[in-house]
Amino acid sequence: MSDAPLSGLLVIAIEQAVAAPLCTVRLGDAGARVIKIEREGGETARHYDATVHGTSAYFAWLNRGKESAVLNLKDQADLGLLFCMLERADVLVQNLAPGALARMGLTPSVIAKRFPRLIAISINGYGQDTPYAPMRAYDMLIQAESGICAVTGTPETPSKIGVSAADIATGMNAHAAVLEALIDRNTSGRGRQIEIAMFDSMADWMAVPLLHFEHAGRETGRYGLSHASIYPYRPFDCRDGTVIIATQTNGEWARLCETVVDRPELADHSDFATNTLRVANRATLDSELEPAFARLSMDDAISRLEAAGVAWARYSEVKDLASHPALRRMEVTLADGRKATMPRPAARDDGFYPGPVPALGAQTAAVRCEFQGT
Repeated sequence: MSDAPLSGLLVIAIEQAVAAPLCTVRLGDAGARVIKIEREGGETARHYDATVHGTSAYFAWLNRGKESAVLNLKDQADLGLLFCMLERADVLVQNLAPGALARMGLTPSVIAKRFPRLIAISINGYGQDTPYAPMRAYDMLIQAESGICAVTGTPETPSKIGVSAADIATGMNAHAAVLEALIDRNTSGRGRQIEIAMFDSMADWMAVPLLHFEHAGRETGRYGLSHASIYPYRPFDCRDGTVIIATQTNGEWARLCETVVDRPELADHSDFATNTLRVANRATLDSELEPAFARLSMDDAISRLEAAGVAWARYSEVKDLASHPALRRMEVTLADGRKATMPRPAARDDGFYPGPVPALGAQTAAVRCEFQGT
């Protein structure tokens, strides 16, 4: 991938689990060389499961195209090798426990003096200038602390988001931060040290519920598949299935009333004339719309929604995603040479062929030779 946008960049990844590996796999997808430093026995995600032909699903997803070097960073010789690697590196991404990097001698002042062009990304659970700095942080714990679980689920049952949302958001933020720092370095010539906190990532996602609470005294409830602050934006049962609709403007609302449910008088009803009123009177509105949808078949409802220009979707399960006509896939080679397909990342075309998932320590000897001549 010599013509890839990040070709020629060297990324050192002292990483595990999801957040940091997501950041570095995106950098690798764009052409960067990513050397993943693992402890003896391998990083955490290698051992979550053995779903994909003996490889962990998480590891197969997030580690394609990387090199794996097994180092003991408590050993002075291996630590010296890391310093040699950083002399040439453009980016360091790490999500070790808070303070671990400093205990290796990689304090902020040492990084700034010895590796002035290095972009060093440290992923933590919480901001290191907050009282929560030493807290252990995992995805579900961060979702719970940030309030995400309070707005997710049904009225009776709070839930976490069903995928690793805190990790994924943090990895995406770290990826964006690296790209911003690379752009800045092109003009300033200087690297940057950046902290990315998982809690910050989730708190940012909670901005609208927080603003509603602080400015209107309104706590966002849990509405399952319904939207908390836009209405009607929810599933409706038809005769032979369920359709999910989304109306975001008064024009869409009027077309829904006239074309889809044959109730044009609802559009200007004093209880439903604006989105704010529709949200406030959602129970009354539901009692008007639910019987109208119940009389329709799915095909009829979808035809009417299309004619009205109102957005709709079907509810898909994982088994449906596997055969979804919009799912674009890529093929990934596992460490043993077997193949697996998985969703192709956004912004990658059908000519994207990522490198293989590395076997544990597959490049250790080559890395030692390259950076220390041993």
